[in-house]
Amino acid sequence: MKCWDKRKSRMILLILAISMIAGLFTACGKDKEERETFVVGFDAEFPPYGFKDDNGDYIGFDLELAEEVCRRKGWKLVKQPIDWEQKNMELNSGAIDCIWNGFTVNGRENDYTWTTAYVDNSQVVVVRKDSSIESLEDLKGKIVAVQSDSAALAAFTSDDAEEKNKELAKSFKELMQIGNYVSAFLDLSSGSVDAVCIDVGVAYFQLNQNPDFKVLKETVSSEKYGVAFKYGNTALRDEVQETLEEMYKDGTFKEIASHWKDYYIEESLCFMGEGTDFAYRTDDTAKADRAFGEKFLSISKQLGKGILATLSIFFLTLIFSMPLGLLVTFVRMSKAKVLQWIAKIYISIMRGTPLMLQLLVVFYGPHFLFGAETSQSYRFYAVIIGFSLNYAAYFAEIYRSGIESIPVGQREAADVLGYSKRQTFRKIIFPQMCKRVIPPVTNEVITLVKDTSLAFALAYTEMFTLAKQITASEASILPLFIAGIFYYIFNFVVAMFMEGIEKKMKFF
Repeated sequence: MKCWDKRKSRMILLILAISMIAGLFTACGKDKEERETFVVGFDAEFPPYGFKDDNGDYIGFDLELAEEVCRRKGWKLVKQPIDWEQKNMELNSGAIDCIWNGFTVNGRENDYTWTTAYVDNSQVVVVRKDSSIESLEDLKGKIVAVQSDSAALAAFTSDDAEEKNKELAKSFKELMQIGNYVSAFLDLSSGSVDAVCIDVGVAYFQLNQNPDFKVLKETVSSEKYGVAFKYGNTALRDEVQETLEEMYKDGTFKEIASHWKDYYIEESLCFMGEGTDFAYRTDDTAKADRAFGEKFLSISKQLGKGILATLSIFFLTLIFSMPLGLLVTFVRMSKAKVLQWIAKIYISIMRGTPLMLQLLVVFYGPHFLFGAETSQSYRFYAVIIGFSLNYAAYFAEIYRSGIESIPVGQREAADVLGYSKRQTFRKIIFPQMCKRVIPPVTNEVITLVKDTSLAFALAYTEMFTLAKQITASEASILPLFIAGIFYYIFNFVVAMFMEGIEKKMKFF
């Protein structure tokens, strides 16, 4: 009987294995012959190529092209907004079929399988109208913002960048990498950056939205846009390429471009032109990659630059938030009703709204509420202020619960012994409160270690932000894993340290 059960189990496992393999082949065949959906990955904050309109719909020149391709192929278009810094992981994991969003071919020729180029793009500089900056030469000593892993960044820092641009970048006070252009233009409006270098189409879109900006006449660089597929996926690329060629020949391509004529797209079209096939590849040869150990060491060295920033946020937040939390506790427990309500409202706001939103309010609030210009140095101060105010609210409630957990009889006994209220708190209540709140405080401290990554909201480059930037350039998830190891080790040390404090306080 036992023998039969074993044979039966093996047969079931064999059937399941065969079914899974057959399913994989079926799925592959369906992908090649009967594709039903086409998932386009795009940055939803990159108008006019891809963005959300007033009705909440995703629109844009590139998305309109993709819609027409899908209509002709009988596919269902899935518009998938992605974090631009994670685009390579999205593509390589199969979560999206292509990156179609004003994506620069130059410098990335061997990283993806490309269509031929369809837009001849330029990088231009946008400044405020009241700025004294009139030429690229005037950018010396200024703070210039670019998007992470963008053509603008490459124009100043890549190995292929023109020497004049490299020299110009060296003259900047800072070349700041920002996750998206929405934040970049908020920084420009508030005065925390002096200029933003972006694609010409995006620049003219912003000018249509905000007349307080102007575009410098000189261009920084030029490059071409293409549709990027996972390296080696020539079959899907060819289907899209052939459909785009049909659209170009029957005039549909130019007709779609005319819908976006206010944004310099019609003038930039280059599809089917000479030299647009420089990255067009017909084979699927695998790329050579660096050894794991070499890549690990290289990434670890790069991340080391961001560790100090993470540690600064962590320790300064604790230094300011813990005593501030105690002060809020006293206000919250005071006999004055007005003070109680002020503390309650403060705690409610800090605990009831996202920390990221609070950071944005602290940084941009002075400008949009009072018209004050925010300096670049204020960015770091805003991070510390935002974190400290947020964590003080949590610590305040932890301290209050610790104080209220101590029996009233102890206060009464101290009063009988002649202790003043201040002496009672300092010698009896406070030491016991410290002991009782160690576990919840430890939880908050560990959470703070991880929350330091939210500093990216203000374009402050701490370790996790740096890891995302390296992930985008390396087309690998390894930087995020290495960052995760750091966070784990740091939290392990914090937990051990707090446990040691807890053990030392067991004497009472």
